Amino acid sequence: MAIKQPATRPDNPRFSSGPCAKPPTWNLNALSNAWLGRSHRATGGKTKLADAISQTRQVLNIPKDYKVGIVPASDTGAFEMAMWSMLGARPAEMVAWESFGSGWVSDVVKQLKIEATEHTAEYGEIVDMARLNFNNDVCFTWNGTTSGVCLPSGDFIPDNRVGLTLCDATSAAFAVELPWEKLDATTFSWQKVLGGEAAHGVLILSPRAVERLESYTPSWPLPKIFRLTKNGKLIDGIFTGATINTPSMLCVEDYLFALDWAKSVGGLAGLIGRAQANAQAVWDFCSSRHWIANLAINDDTRSVTSVCLKFTDNRIEDPSAFAKAIAKRMDEQGVAFDVGAYRDAPAGLRIWCGATVETADIEAMLPWLEWAYLIELEAQ
Repeated sequence: MAIKQPATRPDNPRFSSGPCAKPPTWNLNALSNAWLGRSHRATGGKTKLADAISQTRQVLNIPKDYKVGIVPASDTGAFEMAMWSMLGARPAEMVAWESFGSGWVSDVVKQLKIEATEHTAEYGEIVDMARLNFNNDVCFTWNGTTSGVCLPSGDFIPDNRVGLTLCDATSAAFAVELPWEKLDATTFSWQKVLGGEAAHGVLILSPRAVERLESYTPSWPLPKIFRLTKNGKLIDGIFTGATINTPSMLCVEDYLFALDWAKSVGGLAGLIGRAQANAQAVWDFCSSRHWIANLAINDDTRSVTSVCLKFTDNRIEDPSAFAKAIAKRMDEQGVAFDVGAYRDAPAGLRIWCGATVETADIEAMLPWLEWAYLIELEAQ
């Protein structure tokens, strides 16, 4: 018997985990006021950058005494900048449960070569964060973009910690409530939850992080692009709109639009609610079917943004080929783009559920996922 296609298609089939879907009201006209063909150091350019910093602080509820800066090379550049500039003053606790966290471990152990203890967990699981030594500096990812596993809270971080906490929050910022008082250096890319354009990172520093920068000089040479201090003092201009290198003012304008949209849907609470509704639609779908499940082992560590799924039907002969075939079939049908699992992750799918995605599109896409599953199972 022929397997019937679903009757409804998502209006927007973009479920990529980065760069992610644009805000639902976005169009090219939103960029018409971009500061183009002019110096980013001129008054107008600096004003745009300062506005992006100010609105980031407002939407994310970042404390007034924290520094917020726009830096090059996406979240990767921002986190590398934090590690290379601040680590080495004391031993480090390196935490990883997915691909990008593993990259930070490798950089500290193999490149910086400082004393470090590694804490790792398999995809779908999470490290017991309470076992970390917070007398050391701790580096961790809040939300595993490639594993769909997310920290449920920051309660494990003591208020009286001696070391610094360095948090890669790129798939968490704007989708969860981050406990700023627990975080000393936090990074993200606006290409994730707000659907901005790639190549720019955001670095947020606590007063404790600033104190480390101004009192400690690493033993290794720092490239210019990583330097946050000059003559023992923080380069404050980085955190007021004078960026280290030339930013794309088109991307800055795009980010400003996304921040305005974020405020229009209720600010951080509205963004969190949208992401939770999207993820819940996927979770409900999985809970009512025997052949698919969340990659996250425990419900309280499931990501609400990068939702990673695995196929659990033991009739599937080659899980990797099966998952790739489903992702390809859904792409060809124009109902879900870029939903294959990350290349280093277990076989399965990865569906972006961040705030810029509409729940109605998730709900329209899921029957197509079941259709593709039945087609591929029959074709084995």
